[in-house]
Amino acid sequence: MTDPTDSPDSPDSPVPPASPDVRLIHSVPVLILPPEGDPVAREQDALDLIGEAGYRGAHWAAVPAERFAPDFLVLRTRLAGDVIQKFVQYGVKLAVVGDITAHVAASTALRDFVRECNRGTQTWFVTDLAELEDRLK
Repeated sequence: MTDPTDSPDSPDSPVPPASPDVRLIHSVPVLILPPEGDPVAREQDALDLIGEAGYRGAHWAAVPAERFAPDFLVLRTRLAGDVIQKFVQYGVKLAVVGDITAHVAASTALRDFVRECNRGTQTWFVTDLAELEDRLK
């Protein structure tokens, strides 16, 4: 007879942390990060994501906006530029997924930055995965 505490449904069993998932969206492999997890707070964090995407065969990394350190959306800190530069350098595209309208409304520079990124093909700021799916058509 098996011990009921060995069951994954047992309340005593540890819950594994959410892990990135790779999905094909219109034939494009996308690494989708869960909202929970370590923040992207420095260039090394970006390199870790790029490595994970490359290892898993993803061309895009979809990262929830809340996973970025608060300084990411403050352009004078250069964090956004440094992180995006790493993604460009290693050939992995980046989608920042989430509602950042309050930040954009508070900063003309950020509004311009987001608009320019969204005009290109390397980095997009999208409100949700449905918008990313539409853009990847």
